Amino acid sequence: MGTGQYKVKVGLATCGVAAGGQKTYEKLRQLLSGLGIDPEKTGCMGMCYCEPLVEVITPEGKSYVYGSVDEKEAEKIVREHIQGHRPVKELLVLSPEEETEHSPYMEKQHRVLLGFLGKVNPESIDSYLSAGGYEAVKKAVGTMTPEEVIAEIEIAGLRGRGGAGFPTHLKWKFTREAPGEQKYLVCNADEGDPGAFMDRSILESNPHGVVEGMIIAGYAIGATQGYVYCRAEYPLAIKNLRKAIAEAREHGYLGEKICGSGFNFNIQIREGAGAFVCGEETALLMSMEGKRGMPRFRPPYPAQKGLFGLPTCINNVETLANVPCIISRGGKSYSSLGTENSKGTKVFALAGKIKRGGLVEIPMGMTINEIVFDIGGGISTGKKFKAVQTGGPSGGCIPAELGDTPVDYDSLQAIGAIMGSGGMLIMDEETCMVDVARFFLSFTCDESCGKCTFCRAGTKKMLEILDKITEGRGEESDIDLLVELGEQIKAGSLCGLGQTAPNPVLTTIKYFRDEYLAHVRDKRCPAKICKALIRYVILPDACVGCGVCRRNCPVNAISGAPKEPHVIDQEICIRCGLCQAGCRFDAIVVETGLPEADTDKKR
Repeated sequence: MGTGQYKVKVGLATCGVAAGGQKTYEKLRQLLSGLGIDPEKTGCMGMCYCEPLVEVITPEGKSYVYGSVDEKEAEKIVREHIQGHRPVKELLVLSPEEETEHSPYMEKQHRVLLGFLGKVNPESIDSYLSAGGYEAVKKAVGTMTPEEVIAEIEIAGLRGRGGAGFPTHLKWKFTREAPGEQKYLVCNADEGDPGAFMDRSILESNPHGVVEGMIIAGYAIGATQGYVYCRAEYPLAIKNLRKAIAEAREHGYLGEKICGSGFNFNIQIREGAGAFVCGEETALLMSMEGKRGMPRFRPPYPAQKGLFGLPTCINNVETLANVPCIISRGGKSYSSLGTENSKGTKVFALAGKIKRGGLVEIPMGMTINEIVFDIGGGISTGKKFKAVQTGGPSGGCIPAELGDTPVDYDSLQAIGAIMGSGGMLIMDEETCMVDVARFFLSFTCDESCGKCTFCRAGTKKMLEILDKITEGRGEESDIDLLVELGEQIKAGSLCGLGQTAPNPVLTTIKYFRDEYLAHVRDKRCPAKICKALIRYVILPDACVGCGVCRRNCPVNAISGAPKEPHVIDQEICIRCGLCQAGCRFDAIVVETGLPEADTDKKR
């Protein structure tokens, strides 16, 4: 058996590079050069929690995926597997022969869109073509009318994956039917939710898939010019996308008379400065026109009057990346997945206190518990599952008690949350829900463009109240005031940022009101997170006077003689937790609640 028949792939998306994947790749190049094997770069395989990932494909086509591969372990894989033909079992995360602890991560997914990620080389159009790339473009422009393409998207039931879930075929239909010869297509890649990285990973790992989806969408709506609006904080995504656009043009998939048809289409990239509000489509258009990114009144909608005043269709990355799959396999095949009103699959980014954080693709309708426990492997801290935040700052906190809720547009909306673009932040019992609401509201308050009084002043007032509560100065009436303000902001704001900004606050009050009451009535943080409501205390019977806590304290708040119990000066202590983290004797504990004197002072 010749070793040159083996194939080796290394995941080099941002997650892989951050984990040291580039060093692993260079080491493998060095080790394999004498064996006639050139390791191939791929994108994100989804299993971000065990990067760097290395896939070894045998001459028989069997795939073995190794996780957390550093330079030393790369040597072992080459020596034992590629040269010795024996898989290194202790490093395997996926094996064709037997189950591993990681197997459920893949087994419960349905990877329609993510099937390309980790399989194709994002820097090579030949790799994409060998996987069936651009066949959907040939089919669309060569054998279908624009109306037939739109009809196929309608049969598929594809809804916008950017958060609102608007039917994609209707956007395309409205833009196509709008009067005017010049029309535009815009790919919204301004992914701004904390903890969300779906669009970035798709652009980094399968840029040709997005380009192909844009070509088909442009053909359907009658556009000759497309734009990708991507935040500049995604340098690798932009780099790979630029290369993909250039390659597509060289191969005749972009430019004039695409695939021998009469259809002309080009794509340009526009880099954004990272303003969250520019994820809203009208603010995005303002930014593209060189103006300050602020939402504008609708109607007219972008399909009627968009970029430079001309009809414009705006779809997000994931929506467009789904299009080639639908055209290739047919709308009925795609619509066979999911639920009645939420067809197909959805990509989610699992983050927070979850064992298997990364990208997952599930059929619509899978429950929260299945995602968290079956795919995600449960809570990484070993603590109890408490809640999940879906939809980022625009979404809502869903308690563990509602873990059987199906993940689809209608079910999430019914409990006060939204699908959003696909971020899922998992929380355990040591998470303070008041602090979580304050964090997300602080983000949207900072990111508000200031155009609407309700959003500009309302979110600031809500944030001030939350600060007051987490500092032990809150009153019970503040909770009702938060609800009242939240509903008014939702009703009075112009764009989606303001209309959804109160959601984290409203859902945490709805499902975790007891935590708010503990903060305002008892001046206590049950999760022991809010700094103003906790104290680090050294237990004299457990302290051996080793001095580690004293040396770790950045503000010199700890004193004590060697081999004598130490004490913490609460007036100086900044509640950083470094003393507790460094104590080997469990002599430092966190107490919650204000001392009686402080409680009277706060009142």
